[in-house]
Amino acid sequence: MATLKDVAALAGVSVKTVSNVVNGYAFVKPDNRRRVEEALVATGYRPNLGARNLRRGRTGSLALVVPELGIPYFAELAGLVLRAARAHDWNVLIQQTLGTREGEREALAALGPHVVDGAVISPEALRGTDFAGVSGPLVLLGEHPLDLPLDHVGIDNVEAARTAVRHLLDLGRRRIAAIGAHPDRATAAQRLRGHREALADAGLTGPVASVEHYHRRDGAAAMAALLDSPEPPDAVFCFNDLLAAGALRAAADRGVRVPGDVAVVGFDDDEAGAYGSPSLTTIAPDKAGIARAAVDLLRERVDGRDLPPRRVRTPFRLRIRESTVG
Repeated sequence: MATLKDVAALAGVSVKTVSNVVNGYAFVKPDNRRRVEEALVATGYRPNLGARNLRRGRTGSLALVVPELGIPYFAELAGLVLRAARAHDWNVLIQQTLGTREGEREALAALGPHVVDGAVISPEALRGTDFAGVSGPLVLLGEHPLDLPLDHVGIDNVEAARTAVRHLLDLGRRRIAAIGAHPDRATAAQRLRGHREALADAGLTGPVASVEHYHRRDGAAAMAALLDSPEPPDAVFCFNDLLAAGALRAAADRGVRVPGDVAVVGFDDDEAGAYGSPSLTTIAPDKAGIARAAVDLLRERVDGRDLPPRRVRTPFRLRIRESTVG
């Protein structure tokens, strides 16, 4: 492998000048910078990131802690965090917690300055006291009632849910159910609040189906129970796209037309929803924006910037497809 000395000899400059170019320092003479850059290409030099991180007292890795990689939203988000981290020469260690407090506490306990430089965490069940003794920069994802001095990135889940339900109301639907309530998940509580507020604004209420998990089978079971009730809904707002996929399957099994008899809205904008039959209307968070913002916030903390806790709200949009408009 080429070394800094090899590059310096080819470029006719000092090793210090080559190091300044490699590390992005601005104060290098343009002619020297050009010669070094040409020599870097000619020699195929690659920086030793391990040695560089060791000199800086860093590991070169960050942690991403999510509830469940089997849920497409978190799988896609993980890929986007990997991409954003790569731009900063970070490796990413990924841990899933299954959304339980025990799993999330174990993930927190595994973090440390000799393991990772910092962590991006999407908690579901953690409490503020669980962060006691945790060292190193942390960035939280999602909507959580945690009064902590930490950076936070997420969308407005309440407003997103209101947007989904208002869309159904605008289509003339009045018996609008929700699928996805969960006693221990803060994000579910936010989306349930948005569902109820939108209906209350219209002078309405709607049934709510609780789930144990956010998988297709849970959505199918909840939808089946709603359709078999004395007053079945004419629309359903599901708290993620997997629940919506299960709801669509249950409707098809019963010969219920979508959207003729019942309209269905999901949340997360999974790719599979765009190609189903019918294609799924859904709330689409800016997942790439969430990943970039989280990594950028973490990078500033790792670089030692003394900043107050920041809250970044990323946008969302309603993608209208066949499951509500045919």
